[in-house]
Amino acid sequence: MKRVAILISGGGSNMVSLAQSMTSGHPARPCLVLSNVPGAGGLAKAADLGIKTAVVDHKLYGADRAAFESALTAALEAAEPDIIALAGFMRILTPGFISRWQGRMLNIHPSLLPKYKGLNTHARAIEAGDTEAGCSVHEVTAELDGGPILGQARVAIAQNDSADSLAARILPLEHTLYPAVLKRFAEGSKDTVLLP
Repeated sequence: MKRVAILISGGGSNMVSLAQSMTSGHPARPCLVLSNVPGAGGLAKAADLGIKTAVVDHKLYGADRAAFESALTAALEAAEPDIIALAGFMRILTPGFISRWQGRMLNIHPSLLPKYKGLNTHARAIEAGDTEAGCSVHEVTAELDGGPILGQARVAIAQNDSADSLAARILPLEHTLYPAVLKRFAEGSKDTVLLP
């Protein structure tokens, strides 16, 4: 049985979808939900689901990213995860940290990668006149949002869409796509999952 640590910074809706998917015949189980934000809403949700939680507050480390990542690594190593799933974890991780977990770390990103890496993805898709948007799950590499794509889900952009309305329609796709990719990944497959 694979052990999955889920990293969050906020409300944890994708974390909940991942955790709730890891039941019965699933090859993995959540072992830790870790946040860089004390009081992040997802921590209480994880506790309600019976998942161990931890906090490594990045603000305590100021600009010392190495010290923050050292504390993050210690918390993760204590949980002994096989897979790390970033689910709304809003810190850019250094190549040194990523190399420690290379090949075992996943992230979900709210665009059809390789388009719109980084932030404000929905607004950028609308401004570019794109006809569709969506979300991607990818392996984490040293290149921001640049690792191999393991899954994508698409939605048409409506003429009257705002960034918020588009985000609201993509979020349920994230909640379906990420668990599907995680299951496949935990089974040892890196075949691309395409939804719908």
